[in-house]
This record gives sequence, structure tokens and C-alpha cells, in this order.
Amino acid sequence: MIDRRSIPAHARESKWRAADGHELRRIDWPGAAIDGAPAGARGSILFFPGRGDNYEKYLETLEEWHRAGWQVTAADWRGQAGSGRLGNDPVTGHIDDFSIWIDDLAGLWKDWKSTTRGPHVLAGHSMGGHLVLRGVVEKVVDPDAVVLIAPMLGFVGRIPAAIGHGAAKLMNSLGDSARPAWKWSEKPGQVPASRQNLLTHDDARYADELWWRDERPELVMGPGSWGWVERAYASMRGLFAIDQLEKVQTPILLLGTSADMLVGIQAIEEAARRLPKAELVRFGEEALHEILREVDPIRNRAMSSIAAFLDRVAPRN
Repeated sequence: MIDRRSIPAHARESKWRAADGHELRRIDWPGAAIDGAPAGARGSILFFPGRGDNYEKYLETLEEWHRAGWQVTAADWRGQAGSGRLGNDPVTGHIDDFSIWIDDLAGLWKDWKSTTRGPHVLAGHSMGGHLVLRGVVEKVVDPDAVVLIAPMLGFVGRIPAAIGHGAAKLMNSLGDSARPAWKWSEKPGQVPASRQNLLTHDDARYADELWWRDERPELVMGPGSWGWVERAYASMRGLFAIDQLEKVQTPILLLGTSADMLVGIQAIEEAARRLPKAELVRFGEEALHEILREVDPIRNRAMSSIAAFLDRVAPRN
């Protein structure tokens, strides 16, 4: 049994300092013995959550990987959760350019890889999955395997990316790019009642997130900025440029769901077709965006798929 509302006694929270001095919050499962074997005997996993996310939401998954023998680390993105803010207020998620996050990913990866045992696995959810894949495409990271959970490779809906990008550029030209791009709630600071319908069918796991937001108010984040939206379109369109994905030789597992109301399954499917060593696990109406925080039958299928993939492509050294 895993307590999703407490930091495990054998995990350690700390800060990682980027080259420019900005501190990112991280959590590590550094090496407690598991069934007589040291943690990390299986290898090491570095995980990144999505936009507006925090690693507390994934304690269950991270602990399960640790119990399976992996040395595990997760970190916030700059400007999110306990890693500060980059906009004009405490809740709007803003970034001047996604390359800032790619630089952080490259620096943390280099430091982390030098102190952990291989094989080395890089994993990310949603926007975290997008940035992980971009880091691989740009060759600033060199994992042995990659796991992308509902990666943000395209927004849901039928609007072509070029048109959406153009509209975001227009909105940026009409005001402060750090202003929120959508309304969060009728009551400022409170999570909209319908928000769970976008994320998970599991009431208890969704309630865990709200509990952590109350326990650690610094985790609270609402909408993205217009600057974030525009830069997200630019980054996603760049990933799908001609011959970008086709050059990637890293084994990659993608998990996506056709019921996702935030990221588009069509973009995930296209990436899976174009990446030479990709595998796709596709869910339907049974799964919403947060596949690793879904009801047990769905989550168990996802976790089993990840474990089987890693056993094939990143076996124990």
C-alpha cells in the first residue's frame, strides 16, 4: 500500500541549481535496499510532470518504480510548483520560450546521469513529455529509453496548428504576453468544479491533488499565459518539421487516449508512426488525460505496458 499523501521516508526533497542560478525543486529515491538489492540495480528513471503539475501528483508511480528496483528522480519545471514563477502573478504559467526549459533539462540530465546507474530512462507527462521528446530530437539528452505519457504534441480540436499559432501571435500582439490565456474559475484561486472531467475518472486520486494544493499552497497553478500558448504552438510545430522525428533512434513508448480533452491523439499517433523505434499504447473512452492517475484497471495496464517496454529495450546492465 502506498500513501499518496506523504513523502516517503526514504525519498529526499532538495534543490538543483541551473547554470543561471535558478533553483528547481527535485525529489530522489537515492538507494534504499529493496529485497536485499540496492535501489538502482534495475537502472534509473528521471521523470517530469506536465504544465501546471507537480511531482506530488505522481508519488504513487515514482514509489512503484522505486520498489521495482529503479533509482528514481522527479523535478518541477522552472516557473512551476515549488520552482518559482516567471509571470506577473502566482498562478499564471508563463515562459518566454520553451528553450529555457530545454536548457534546464539538458543541465539536470547531465548532472543526474553522472551520479546514477544505467540504463537511464527519461519519462514525461503531457508538456513534460513534449519537452522530453524535444530534448531527444535536439540531442541535448541521450537516454537509453523514453516513456511519454499523454505527451503534448498537439492540442485537442480540429483547428490546424498553423491557424492556432497565428491566433496566439495575434493575442500576444494585443497585450501583455504574460496575461492568462483562459479563465480559471468564477472564484479566483479556486479550482473549477469541472476540472476533474478533463483529467481522471478516479475521484480519490483527484482528491489527492487538491489535498496537496491545500498542504503546499506553492503548488497551485492555474491557466497558461498567451506567451505560453504561442511558444507551445511554435515548439510543437518545430517537432513535426520534416525529418526531425525520423532521425531519432531512441526506443520510445507513447501512451495516449482518444478521450483526451487537452492533447490531441492524432499528433501522438503521427509521432508514433514517424519515430523509427516507437511503440504506442492507445486507450479509449476509459482513460482521460492523466493516464497514470486513472482508476486502477487503466492505470495498471499503463504501468504494466511501461514495465514490459523497459524490460525489452532497457534491460538490467
